[in-house]
Amino acid sequence: MKDTFAKTSRSTGLLAGGIALAVLTGCATGPDANPRDPLEPFNRGVYRFNDAVDTAVLKPVATVYKDVTPSPVQTGVNNFFGNIGDLWSAANAAFQLRPREATENLMRFSVNTVLGLAGLLDIATEAGIPRTRLDFGQTLGRWGAPSGAYLVLPIFGPSSVRDGTGLLVDMSVDPVSGLNDVPARNSLTALRVVDTRAGLLRASSLLEDAALDKYSFTRDLYLNRRQSQIDDMIDKGIGLGGGDQ
Repeated sequence: MKDTFAKTSRSTGLLAGGIALAVLTGCATGPDANPRDPLEPFNRGVYRFNDAVDTAVLKPVATVYKDVTPSPVQTGVNNFFGNIGDLWSAANAAFQLRPREATENLMRFSVNTVLGLAGLLDIATEAGIPRTRLDFGQTLGRWGAPSGAYLVLPIFGPSSVRDGTGLLVDMSVDPVSGLNDVPARNSLTALRVVDTRAGLLRASSLLEDAALDKYSFTRDLYLNRRQSQIDDMIDKGIGLGGGDQ
């Protein structure tokens, strides 16, 4: 138990520190700050750091992974981590009082875990069971928590004060982060990061080609997408009206 607590503390310390520093930095922003991005000077600094890490490490490793790893292996890895996410999505759907999505995501997890070799095969999709990806930031928004300031987190990237807080909860219950076997935990974490980055290679290339200001483009895309997710819940009659306003 002590080791598990220590692991969780280490894994969330950087994230919590980033949120706290951003909030403190926001207290000093001037009257001309973007109302959706009052922490812009801080955020741009973190964005540059993340971009440097991505350029030097993440993108090259993900490119090699994409080029040399057989496609069936890549699909299996992506399915495995997607299956883990389905379980937490089911929990968040329940928190949001969305019984259909909770049932579907739980069915997906059960079917793929039992029949799909621990999630390496996506039997549920072939069976027509839809996936709804949900996180705790959306759950907070569903119950009326405002988005708060836009926030770029070290390594984790685009977020907001609300979504960053939700991410702390997401990480604290993540099965991979909770593994007691340190080498296995680190290996799976690294594999998930590489798999995620490999899936974004095409999108990042299009962004580099199209966007004059990648920071502003990414910020607006993220905020508009998250707003639309909350609005969609409200339009379906399952929100309480707080949203991201």
